[in-house]
Amino acid sequence: MLTLFQRDDCHLCDLALAVLAQARAPEFESVFIDEDAALEERYGARVPVLRDEARGAELDWPFDAGRLAAWLAAE
Repeated sequence: MLTLFQRDDCHLCDLALAVLAQARAPEFESVFIDEDAALEERYGARVPVLRDEARGAELDWPFDAGRLAAWLAAE
């Protein structure tokens, strides 16, 4: 399962969503960190961040379709 950590009204988050769509990424859950103090502390300066929950791996912005595909293929 993939999770995209993002904020409301976040231009970089919108760009990340576009890359995910362009790359035809697997289904993911969007989690908005704005109202969660723990997530804000962990991801506040880093959003958007894509997390692979099964691997515990995180992909920080900026990423493009190629980097995303390589990250998804890594084990």
